[in-house]
Amino acid sequence: MSILVTGGAGYIGSHTCVELLNAGEDIVVLDNFSNSKPDVIRRIQELTGKRFPVYAVDILHEPGVKKVFANEKIDAVIHFAGLKAVGESVQIPLTYYHNNITGTINLCAAMAEAGCKRIVFSSSATVYGTNTNVPFKEDYPLSTTNPYGSTKLMIENILRDIWVSDNSWSVALLRYFNPIGAHKSGLLGEDPNGIPNNLLPYVAQVAVGKLPQLNVYGSDYDTPDGTGVRDYLHVVDLALGHLDAVRHVRKGAGVEAINLGTGKGYSVLEVVAAFERASGRAVPYKIAPRRAGDIATCYADASKAKALLGWQAVRQLDEMCADSWSFTRENPDGI
Repeated sequence: MSILVTGGAGYIGSHTCVELLNAGEDIVVLDNFSNSKPDVIRRIQELTGKRFPVYAVDILHEPGVKKVFANEKIDAVIHFAGLKAVGESVQIPLTYYHNNITGTINLCAAMAEAGCKRIVFSSSATVYGTNTNVPFKEDYPLSTTNPYGSTKLMIENILRDIWVSDNSWSVALLRYFNPIGAHKSGLLGEDPNGIPNNLLPYVAQVAVGKLPQLNVYGSDYDTPDGTGVRDYLHVVDLALGHLDAVRHVRKGAGVEAINLGTGKGYSVLEVVAAFERASGRAVPYKIAPRRAGDIATCYADASKAKALLGWQAVRQLDEMCADSWSFTRENPDGI
């Protein structure tokens, strides 16, 4: 039996595929390659020495999704596929709602038809909204501040409702915080199309000279250096969390929301300093006004992941930045 990885050529998806294959799992990848590169598949195969079925299918194409289940023996799904840029979601909300929610409904319908009822969903700390009581715990009230976050929360609710209607489903809702880093080989990393939305790839492009400087949004927060504090975790630690989550959903039925984070926050300027140490390059920045909806501090209470999954993040900030720099240095123009 295989694990279907939707969005398996993406940043987190590709690293998760590597860890699944290295753990002896069989996988099937579904990806429309709208924000990823087909060459990522070759790199996963190079790193693992294993081949696997790949379907260039959009989750909005219901017949295409059902065909994957008809062709393959799938016993669990890890669902990454979806649009994921917060700012873009504010500009084109209907596109985000249609893609992320309709696509997930298509996927779950195909799963139900095939009798596959185990799913690990790629959720997000954005479901905690503007909560300021850190560390964030899974039982906190949920809210959102943008359409991207709203799609994550809606999908969580959809999956809960599916379980209520059929208690044989087993669902893990993984709320992750801020993934950064890259595979140690330099073959896989965060490779967004266009100007990056996330901090680390933006910092990396400044360090390599592709962008002139970093904008630091806000320097007057109630934090040690005035800049926003976030819970950054290494993408390989995050990938290993998905492997543990698959093992968990195979054990029995139910729904669990689980934070994946380090439980520690780093400020923007701490990340910049760590990247400068890793790269030996200066990262020029300028202070810009705060962005609407940003909060001062956000980091996880990750104790549930340790208790339930046996998982905890082990890689530190300097290693995250060193691995990001290795990927950028090896792939200055992307994959």
